[in-house]
Amino acid sequence: MSALKKQIRHLLVPAAILTAVAATTAMKPAPSALERIQARGELVVVTRVSPTTYYEDQYGYTGLEYELAEDFAKELGVDLQIVEADTLDEVFDALRDGRADLAAAGLTITPQRKLEFDFSTGYQAVQEKIIYRMGEPRPRNVSELAGKRIVVLEGSSHAEQLALLQQEVPFLDVEELPGASAEQLLALVHDGRADYTMVDSNAYAIHRTLFPELVSAFDASEAQFGWAFQRETHPQLYHAAQRYLNRVKADGTVAALEQRFYSHAERFNLYAARSFMRHLDNRLPDYTAAFQQAGEDSGFDWRLLAAVGYQESMWDPRAVSPTGVRGLMMLTQHTANEMGVGDREDPFESIRAGAAYLRKLHDRMPARIPEPDRTWMAIAAYNVGIGHLEDARVLTQRQGGDPDLWADVRGRLPLLRQPQHYQHARHGYASGGGQAVVYVRAIRGYYDTLVWATNTQRHGNMMLAMAQPAAEASGNL
Repeated sequence: MSALKKQIRHLLVPAAILTAVAATTAMKPAPSALERIQARGELVVVTRVSPTTYYEDQYGYTGLEYELAEDFAKELGVDLQIVEADTLDEVFDALRDGRADLAAAGLTITPQRKLEFDFSTGYQAVQEKIIYRMGEPRPRNVSELAGKRIVVLEGSSHAEQLALLQQEVPFLDVEELPGASAEQLLALVHDGRADYTMVDSNAYAIHRTLFPELVSAFDASEAQFGWAFQRETHPQLYHAAQRYLNRVKADGTVAALEQRFYSHAERFNLYAARSFMRHLDNRLPDYTAAFQQAGEDSGFDWRLLAAVGYQESMWDPRAVSPTGVRGLMMLTQHTANEMGVGDREDPFESIRAGAAYLRKLHDRMPARIPEPDRTWMAIAAYNVGIGHLEDARVLTQRQGGDPDLWADVRGRLPLLRQPQHYQHARHGYASGGGQAVVYVRAIRGYYDTLVWATNTQRHGNMMLAMAQPAAEASGNL
C-alpha cells in the first residue's frame, strides 16, 4: 500500500467517527423545560404583586401563589426565582419569550387563554363579583348594569366574561383599564368615578376594610385559578405541576393556605372599617414615628405594632378599660411596672413598652413554632396571657391537633371556658379565650390594611390617587 493510500485511510477513520457522533447528536432531542430547570437548579415563576398572590411582609416574601410555587420548587429540588410583572400582558409575555417557566398569578382559566397556553386544572375556586357603592340602587342581574360605567382590568378574565355577557345585554358600557389593580378599580367605584367593577371574591374580601362603602351586588360567575405554561413538545413540567397541584388540593394544603391568608378577612364589620379608615388619617400620623422606632427596637414590623395599638385603644392614649388597663397599648399596671413605664397615658412610653412586651412574649414561645404562627400566638398571649395560651396548646396536643399551628390552637382557646377542659388546665378558667381569637383576627385584618395603605402611600381620603393612573390611561379623568 502506498504512503498516500495509508494517509487517506487514516483521515477517513476520524471523519467517519465525527460523522457518527454528529448524527447521534442530531437525533438526540432538545432538553425539555423540566430538564432545563433541573440543570440550572432554578424554577422561574412570573407573578403579580398583590395581597392575593405575592407580596413582602416582615418575614419576607409570602402570598398564596408564592407559597405554592416555593413548595413546588422544593419538590423539584431547585430554588425559586420570581419575576414580577406589572400587568397581565407582562405575565403572558414572560411565558411567550421564555423568561418564565410558569405563571402563578391568580390567573383564571378561560377558553380564550387556553387557545395559546396550557393551564393546569383549577386549584382555587372564586366568585367573580359585581361591586357597587352602598347607597346606590343595587343591580340584581346583568341586564340592570346596562347604561352604567363598568371598569375592569384590560385583558382580564372579567373583561372576557363581560364581553360574553354583552352578547346578551348589548348596552353594557365596559371600560378596560390597562394595568389596573383590584384596589384601583375598587377606588374608582368608591369615589364615584365608575358605577361598577368586577373583582374576584378573594380580592374583595381582602380589600373590604379599605373600602367599607363597597358591597357585592351579585356573583356574575364562578371561576377557577390555574397555573399557565408555554406549550412545548415535551410537557414534563406541565405534568409535574399537575401532579403537584392535584396532590396539594386533595391533601388540604390549598385549603390550609386559604385559611391562613383569607380567614381573618371573612368577618367584616362596617362600623369598625369606617372607624379604622377615619383614624388612619386623623390619629395614626401623630404616632407613626413612635411605632417605627418601636419596630426597629423590637424587630417587629411597625405596622403590626400599629395594628395592635389600634385594636387595643383605637390609637387613643387616654383609653381606659373597666378592668383598669389604660393607654394607647392598654397596659396593665403590672406590665407597666415590669417594662419600666412611669405614665401609662404617655403614648410614646406605652408604644415602646407594648412593643418590648410583645417581643418578650414572642421570645418565650418555643423556637420550633414557625412564622407567622409564632407571632399570632404571641399576640394572643398579649391579650389573654401566656399561661392560658400554653394551656390551649397543651389541650390542642391532647386532642390530636398541632400545638405549633395557630389555626389549631385558636380552636381550643374558647374551650378553656368549659369545666371539662379548664379543670385540667394549669392556669384554670380563661374567660377571654374566645375573645383572644377575635382579637388576633382583627389585628391581622388591620395589619393587612396598613401594609397596603403604606405600600401605596395612600390613606383614607387619599384613596382617589390610587385610581388616577388607570383612569388617566383610559382617558376618563
